[in-house]
Amino acid sequence: MPTRRVITGRSQEPRKRFAEELRSLRTASGESLRDLGKVVGWDPSLFGKLESGATLGSPEVAEALDQHYGTPGLLLALWELAVGDPTQFKEQYRRYMLLEGEAVCLWHYGVSILPGLLQTDGYAREVLSLGGYRGEELQQQVEARTGRRKLLEGDNAPPFRALLAEAVLRTPLRDPGEWRAQLEHLLEVSERPDIAVQVLPQGSGLYGLVSTAVMFLRLLDGTTVAYTENAHRGELIEENSSVELLQRKYDAMRDVALTLGESRKFILRTLEEAPCES
Repeated sequence: MPTRRVITGRSQEPRKRFAEELRSLRTASGESLRDLGKVVGWDPSLFGKLESGATLGSPEVAEALDQHYGTPGLLLALWELAVGDPTQFKEQYRRYMLLEGEAVCLWHYGVSILPGLLQTDGYAREVLSLGGYRGEELQQQVEARTGRRKLLEGDNAPPFRALLAEAVLRTPLRDPGEWRAQLEHLLEVSERPDIAVQVLPQGSGLYGLVSTAVMFLRLLDGTTVAYTENAHRGELIEENSSVELLQRKYDAMRDVALTLGESRKFILRTLEEAPCES
């Protein structure tokens, strides 16, 4: 099949296309970044970062710009494509990200940190900075990770269960305010009907996944895959017997975890005990 000819000459990468469209619309209007900031109500530096691709901003910004330029829904749609673009992630993670977006059910065990689907921006920024990200690259990776939260929003969101080792909730962020914000977010999502959060107490003893964080994905064809991860690498596991072994270990841990109600109380106590300032 012949390669499709590019008609517009604009980027086929969602993030770059979003930035190009913003720059093109502003240039065509004859506005400076300062003018745009005055009219729309955000700092001009934000629009400069949007047009350079350094940040994607928020859906509220995209909607405001759609209204300003008279392009109802266009920029918001491009923003959504950019947020969900798997090429934002390192190549070794992209297949997993595609499968995550197609999953009809997800369940996770966190051995030391929260799953990306439940992380706030502040939490993701600290975790990713430990991996060596800095500057614009750090901001892009934060947006890529926290953009995954949209998967759990809306009427068609897949069911998600998070099983958290107590150590996850006993390891605060350096910034007390960001840590409290993360705990508050965790409490909020735990009350959603399709999200279950359970805490595995320290006193439960040793268990099968003692050093392994894992995410299970139930796919449209009924198969289940697993993704295991540590601080240095991740591995997508698709072989049935290996996935089943991991699931049995997960189920055994869930059996000794706190109930949903007890887990919410545990998170609430952790929030109440968390310092308000350094």
